[in-house]
Amino acid sequence: MNKNLLEAKMKVNGDTGTTLAKYLGIARSTFSAKINETNGAEFTQGEISKIKIKYNLCAEDVDEIFFKSKVS
Repeated sequence: MNKNLLEAKMKVNGDTGTTLAKYLGIARSTFSAKINETNGAEFTQGEISKIKIKYNLCAEDVDEIFFKSKVS
């Protein structure tokens, strides 16, 4: 997951972790675990779909944020 790209989309749209967590219907701590990939936590397909709609993301954006592995 590309945390920086998601955070950039959030910032452009005036969102914080708290506001996006509320929109997704999850606890702020759960959102934090998912964005930081703590203990294997991941966004669900439904959550990704909601984020896609909220930020008007194209399929390429979704792939870049949620499915591309970071290359060191």
